[in-house]
Amino acid sequence: MKLSVVTTLYRSESMIAEFIARASAAAAAITPDYEIVMVDDGSPDGSLALAAAMAENDPRLKVVELSRNFGHHKALMTGLAHAVGEYCFLIDSDLEEAPELLGQFWEMLHGDDRDVIYGLQQKRSGNLVKRIAGAAAYRVFDALLSVRIPTNHLTVRLMRRNYVDALLLHRETQLVIGGIWVIAGFRQSGVFVNKLDKGETSYSLTRRWTMLIDSVTNFSETPLIAIFYIGLGLSFASTCVGLFLLLRWMVGGVAVAGWVSVMLSVWLLGGLAILFIGIIGIYLSKIFIETKNRPLTIVRKIHGKRGPPA
Repeated sequence: MKLSVVTTLYRSESMIAEFIARASAAAAAITPDYEIVMVDDGSPDGSLALAAAMAENDPRLKVVELSRNFGHHKALMTGLAHAVGEYCFLIDSDLEEAPELLGQFWEMLHGDDRDVIYGLQQKRSGNLVKRIAGAAAYRVFDALLSVRIPTNHLTVRLMRRNYVDALLLHRETQLVIGGIWVIAGFRQSGVFVNKLDKGETSYSLTRRWTMLIDSVTNFSETPLIAIFYIGLGLSFASTCVGLFLLLRWMVGGVAVAGWVSVMLSVWLLGGLAILFIGIIGIYLSKIFIETKNRPLTIVRKIHGKRGPPA
């Protein structure tokens, strides 16, 4: 198999037919030896039924039905695991990223001898709060992560098989795919693309905040190291203050009756202690989950005439 187009389905019923038509045209312009792998991530609408019906009449279409909703990133990795192409074109099915980008990425991949060509969003979409929050999140990434995640990178990307195989070596269930894309290495280049904004997204503010926490704790030990240095700094500062008060009492016999300052210190140190315990707890919970070695996703059924890969 020369080329695999991989995507996920979640509330995609109204876009499936157009996506398949456009993705098929883009792939056929490169090679007749291609497949389209669609992973149904427990979509609550009719996406699965429609895609499965189309797969019965299209031998190039494979629909992987998951047993429930596992999340976008896990569904993407499952799609890559079921793709058999020498090249894999990963893209969302919501048509915000044009399937026709495949042709442009194909030329760049071979012209520059790259392993990966990925899309970059030149300007973030959404309202002011969403844009500010997104920019702040990437600044946090740059400050805390040991690897740099490209700013405003998109799902759409064309990858060689050796890179895809490297991605699939990562077995953690607490998956943040943006970091996996980077730490896998290889020769990667980004290109600015136009992304449509349809105004609807399954990524709420709460879910974005959760992803920020997951991204930092999955790829950086910086918070744990920061806890050590903050504790060291507070210990040094408290020792200095204690010595100052002791010296003042010994020299002048003055006892400091600072009830307000004492209460503020208690609240500050108590809050920091709870915060630090919480950070450590997040890391411990991730270790606990990973030690269970649970599967990334569970496939209920594969629809299509090609069937599962060898």
